[in-house]
Amino acid sequence: MLAFMFSRLLSSDFARYYQNQDDAMSEEFGWKLVHGDVFRPPQNLTLLCMSFYFLEYTLTKELLSIQTKTFFAFVIIVFALLGFLSPSSRGSLANAAFGLYMLFGFSSGYNSSHYFNSYGGTKKARNTVYTIFFIPLIVFGSVIVFNFILLSRGSSSAVPASTLFGLTCIWFLVSIPLSLIGSYFGYKKTKFLPPVLTNQIPRQIPDKPWYLRLPVVILIGGIIPFAAIFIELYYIMHSWWFHNIYYMFGFLFIVFLLLVAICAEISVLMVYFALCSEDYNWWWLSFFVGGSSTIYVFLYGIIFYFSSLNLSYFSGTILYFGWLFVVCVLYFAFTGTIGFIASHYFVHRIYRTIKVD
Repeated sequence: MLAFMFSRLLSSDFARYYQNQDDAMSEEFGWKLVHGDVFRPPQNLTLLCMSFYFLEYTLTKELLSIQTKTFFAFVIIVFALLGFLSPSSRGSLANAAFGLYMLFGFSSGYNSSHYFNSYGGTKKARNTVYTIFFIPLIVFGSVIVFNFILLSRGSSSAVPASTLFGLTCIWFLVSIPLSLIGSYFGYKKTKFLPPVLTNQIPRQIPDKPWYLRLPVVILIGGIIPFAAIFIELYYIMHSWWFHNIYYMFGFLFIVFLLLVAICAEISVLMVYFALCSEDYNWWWLSFFVGGSSTIYVFLYGIIFYFSSLNLSYFSGTILYFGWLFVVCVLYFAFTGTIGFIASHYFVHRIYRTIKVD
């Protein structure tokens, strides 16, 4: 329904542009006004950068490299759906995820370096390092901290030091070389050319109405994606923390596709409204709107802790909220990148279609 209504709205815009195309006295309006700035790379990173800090230009290109993880998650779920990953085989899903992540290092490095080079990035070495170490350091660093907590309690769930050392060796010997090779070929690829030229002087952005401000858009944009995954999230949380076998991969696959579609549509819609209000800073807007449901996932995790879990020791609480934070970071990167990719494709399509003098 949302996609149908949005397509009708775009058709109306194109009809108006084509109608005034031959009229030399007609003024530009709507999102066509910002055609000279819409492909200007973001220059400031001041919005919601409390959890991670990356320097301005490089971070945008790093986020583009995470698009590989979208396909990576799709492959994992399809394998589980087809029965290659048995729920009764403990650790098979984690092993498959780790193995595929290693192999997807080439694609991640390739995409990151290509986009970075296309948009005028100069610090290539720094971009490559961020691409390689961004997510692994968050996950692996958290695993080490959690493992120390488990070892201090004498838990049998602690990962042996030999296993951690083996995983680290595989990462250094497989994933990092593949990422470096992918980055090399990405920098060699022909640069991407935007469909319209960028003005030398940035256009002044007028004040937006309150309902298009970033905090409001984020709160509104995350409701529908969270509603789509709420029921499945409930079963996943119960399976994880109560040691139940999760076997509903068919429903998970449907929810996954639904989540991808909703995140893409919501992000594209909000970017469209922003462009119509003459705000051409759509890059981070699309990413934050796409990942906005992370707020509700984290709040649900807090509610689940107090309503369903009865952890009598403090270290258990630390482990729970630590893993909740890691999951939310990965979920935010995943859903945010979906919104960014969809918006990136949408912006290119609409500005490639119109005629600009």
